[in-house]
Amino acid sequence: MACGNCGTTDNGQPRGCKNNGTCGTDGCNKLTVFDWLANMDLPQGQKPFDFVEVRFKNSRKEFFKNTEELSLHIGDLVAVEAASGHDIGIISLTGELVRIQMKKKREPYDTDTFSKVYRKASQRDIDVWTEVKDREEAMKVRSRQIAIRLNLEMKISDIEFQGDGSKATFYYTAEERVDFRQLIKEFAHEFHTRIEMRQIGFRQEAARLGGIGSCGRELCCSTWLTDFRSVTTGAARYQQLSLNPQKLAGQCGKLKCCLNYELDSYMDALKDFPKTEQKLKTEKGTAVCQKIDIFQGHLWYAYEGEWMNWHKLTTTQANEIIEANKKETAVASLEEYAAELIEDTKSDFGNVVGQDSLTRFDQPQRNRKKRKKNNSKTRGKRDSKKQENAADDTAQKSKRSRRPQRKRNPSVKKEQSKNNNDKQNNDRSK
Repeated sequence: MACGNCGTTDNGQPRGCKNNGTCGTDGCNKLTVFDWLANMDLPQGQKPFDFVEVRFKNSRKEFFKNTEELSLHIGDLVAVEAASGHDIGIISLTGELVRIQMKKKREPYDTDTFSKVYRKASQRDIDVWTEVKDREEAMKVRSRQIAIRLNLEMKISDIEFQGDGSKATFYYTAEERVDFRQLIKEFAHEFHTRIEMRQIGFRQEAARLGGIGSCGRELCCSTWLTDFRSVTTGAARYQQLSLNPQKLAGQCGKLKCCLNYELDSYMDALKDFPKTEQKLKTEKGTAVCQKIDIFQGHLWYAYEGEWMNWHKLTTTQANEIIEANKKETAVASLEEYAAELIEDTKSDFGNVVGQDSLTRFDQPQRNRKKRKKNNSKTRGKRDSKKQENAADDTAQKSKRSRRPQRKRNPSVKKEQSKNNNDKQNNDRSK
């Protein structure tokens, strides 16, 4: 079975899913659900919960009642009741977890206002559903061209067809109210289907389309976050963040939802801190707060006129000075409190018993300069010896060349030549 959110190829397998449509949660990390009660049996005599959670394109989910008592499991394609006709969706949750989800979203399940599950989707239903899904991308491009031609200040972000192809829902975002009566006529004439326009916010648009955040993970609004609360710049100020709109804004262009995640812990830590506008009065002068460290519990003060000389204090020390100022008792200077803080930090790290040296595994560096000097000396000695030997050889050669050569007697040469000729003649005669 192919995934309901990826574009499918000719053989029915999704293009982008590495599992080829056989993933257990089914949804490409968009509001995925893990049924941790799947392996647990119900108590004896208790009927299974007759509601199921059905997922449609992207992050749209709805609850439907299983009036026919069909055997439904996670990942089944079902045909469900719609305002007109039927829609096709994928079951994302069954059993008691659906009851928990409905209580969490405050959906009363004891009423008859819920839509019904008609049947499991047949092959013909699936073929029609996949055919209309393949038309959505081309329709989105064409609809944007029509909106630009009509000079409408809006952005069409997504299109979702109903399972039977009888209706198409256009999701759009706009800063102001848009008169799209002429636009609907153009769409109906162009696409030959019923048109429904639905305006969504910028956060809902990011949740439907998905994306990767600056942290490197998928967007919270597309994976698990469904409660969109307002985020203000005060959250960034409390957390000592720079008010840079490019870094604080998310994919939707609004302030990141994650600014609210750690806000409560920062608010609790700031309860012990004095106000940064509060000045400390001493005999040496008036000190003004320059910086605070929330989780370390430290504040840095500087005297007026000595802005480069900061003094670190704890929250208790700063509160003591403020109480002394209220009682009009004299405070000598901030240096006394800073000296106490330095002594405390030194005493905390005074016990070093059992600690090994950090350089115990370091190898001592060898003195390469001495080796180079020694090598140069030995090389010099060898070169001098070679030169001496070469000089001796040349001297001996010169002595030999100076010796007078002996002159041979020519008569002796003639006698030797005669003797040699006689020997050769005797050999031939033999």
